[in-house]
Amino acid sequence: MELSAESLREKLLRELEADHVEVEDTTPSRCASSFRVLVVSSKFQGKPLLQRHRLVNSCLAAELPHIHAFEQKTLTPEQWDKERLKPLGGNYLQPQLLIGWFPRS
Repeated sequence: MELSAESLREKLLRELEADHVEVEDTTPSRCASSFRVLVVSSKFQGKPLLQRHRLVNSCLAAELPHIHAFEQKTLTPEQWDKERLKPLGGNYLQPQLLIGWFPRS
């Protein structure tokens, strides 16, 4: 089975009706597939982490047997909004939010 970050992304977007999906191919030497995903979906609302991960795993049931390592982060749209406003590694905000903001000395 041919796996790509784009094919996983499209499937997660479609089947989980996701607002946002990021898929990173983390395969170090291309000898075994490895992926990291971030999925933002309102389908996660009110569900604990384990149930969210099961939704993602069910969505990718055909692909997971062919993936050596799989890391996932699952957020609701509200959690995603808060996550994007968090500082990155210190007192710096994401680049699109830097206008008019300066770190404390």
